[in-house]
Amino acid sequence: MIKKLNLLVIKSFIGPLIVTFFVALFVLLMQFLWLYIDDLVGKGLSVWVIAELLFYASAHLVPMALPLAVLLSSIMTFGNMGEYYELTAIKAAGISLQRIMTPLIVICAGIAGFAFFFANNILPKADLKFYTLLYDVKQQHPTLDIREGIFNGNLEGFSIKIGDKHSSKTMMYDFMIYDHKSQPGNKIVTVADSGTIKVTDNMRFTIIELFSGVRYEESEEEEKVNSKRTFPHQKEEFERQTIVIPINFDFTKSDESLFKHNYQMLNIEQLSTVIDSLQNKSNYRHSVFYDNLIRTKILKNEVKISNREDSSRFAKKDSILKNLEYQNLPVKTNIDSIYNSYSLENKYQVINSAIEYCEQTHAEIVRTKEDLFQRKKYRAKHQIAVHQKITYALACLIFFFIGAPLGAIIRKGGFGLPIVVSVLFFLIYYVVTMSTVKFVKEGVWSPWLGVWFASYLLIPVGGFLTYKATTDSSIFNSETYIENIKKFFKKKKK
Repeated sequence: MIKKLNLLVIKSFIGPLIVTFFVALFVLLMQFLWLYIDDLVGKGLSVWVIAELLFYASAHLVPMALPLAVLLSSIMTFGNMGEYYELTAIKAAGISLQRIMTPLIVICAGIAGFAFFFANNILPKADLKFYTLLYDVKQQHPTLDIREGIFNGNLEGFSIKIGDKHSSKTMMYDFMIYDHKSQPGNKIVTVADSGTIKVTDNMRFTIIELFSGVRYEESEEEEKVNSKRTFPHQKEEFERQTIVIPINFDFTKSDESLFKHNYQMLNIEQLSTVIDSLQNKSNYRHSVFYDNLIRTKILKNEVKISNREDSSRFAKKDSILKNLEYQNLPVKTNIDSIYNSYSLENKYQVINSAIEYCEQTHAEIVRTKEDLFQRKKYRAKHQIAVHQKITYALACLIFFFIGAPLGAIIRKGGFGLPIVVSVLFFLIYYVVTMSTVKFVKEGVWSPWLGVWFASYLLIPVGGFLTYKATTDSSIFNSETYIENIKKFFKKKKK
C-alpha cells in the first residue's frame, strides 16, 4: 500500500512540476524580451540568431524558474489532494502528512542537487555564450527608421532628416542629407522637396529617390602665395536624383575568450581562486600604501639632531614621536621652541608648506580609500555569485516546505489560488534577495547575511506551515479568528 501511495503522490507531483516549470520559464523569458526588445527589433537579425539568444537566455533563467515551479506544483498537488478529500482518506488510514511528503522531499532534494550542478557547471558556459551573443546583438547596426525633424545617422557616412511623411509613409517631404563619408565635416549637402527611401530585397542597399532639389558642395582651394584661402562651392539643381547607399547587416560573433573571465562565467572553484587573488591584491595595495605613507609622508626626511633650529621636522607630537621611537631615532627635541626660533617670514612659509603637504596627503588617502572600496565591491560580486549558486538550489527545498503544507491547508488545486500564493511568496523571496544583495555590493552587509537573508526569512515560515498542516490547524479559516477575537473581548469585559 505504501508503494502505491508513493507512486500516486509522485505522479500527482511530476505532471504539474513539468508544466509549471515551462510556464515559469516562459514568463521569465517574456520579461527578458520586454527588457531587451529595443536591442532585437529592427536590426536585420536572422531567426536563428534570435532563437539561439532565446535558448541561452532560457538556460540563464533556469535557476530562478526551478524554485518557482517547485512551489507552484507542490501547492497544486496537495491542494488537489485536499480538495478531493484524498488527504483526509490517507490520514484516516493512519498515515501522517510527513509520510505523504517523504517521497516528494527526496525528489525535491534531487531537484536541488540538479539545480546546484546546473548552476555550477552548465550555467557558466551558457552565460558565456548568452552574454557574448547579447553583446553582439547590441552592437549590430539598426535598420533605417526615419522620424520627422530628427537627423538619422544609421546609414554610414550619411545624416538624413525629413520634415514630414505622407499617410502611406512611402513619400517623404523636406529632405536634408549631409554626405560626409569621404571628406571631413558636412561639405556636401542635398536638399529636396520630396523623395522616397527603400531597402532592396536582399538587404544590401538603400535607394533614395529625390525630387526637385539642390545639391551643394563646398571645396577648399590650395593656399596661394600672398593670398587668402577661398572656399568656393558648387550648386547643382535637379528634378530627380537617385542615391544608392550600401548597407551591411552581416552578423558577426565576437571571440568568447573576451568575456570568459567575468564572474558570471566561472564555477565555484574558479570563483574561490579569483576571490583569494583579489583579496591578496587588496592587502598588498593597502600594505604598500601604508608603508609609503609612513616613509614618504610622515617621516619624509631623516631626522638629524643638532644645536640649530632645524634639528627636527614639524608634525604632530604624539604620532611622530611614536614613529621616531619605532625607528630608533632620537626624539628628545622641543618642537615648539624650534618653531618659535624662526622669523615671522619663515613661520609663514613653514605653515603654508605644512598646509599644502597635508592637502596632498589627504587627497592621496581619499584616492586610495576609493580604490580599495572599488576593489572590495568587485570582490563582493564574486562572493555573491558563489553564494547564489547554493541559495537558488536550496530555495527548491524551502519552497517545497512552504508549498506542500500550504496546499494541504488551503485545499484548493488548479491554477487559481495556487498561482496567486506562489507568485506572492516568490516575489517576497526575489525582492528581498535583490535588496539585500545590493547591501552586499555596497559593502554594508556580508555575503552570508545579504545573499542568505531571504532564506533565513522563509525557513521559519516553512517550518510554521508544516507544523500547522500536521496538526490540522485552520490558519486560513476566518471563523476561527473571529471566535478568538470574540473570546478576547469577553474576557476584557469581565
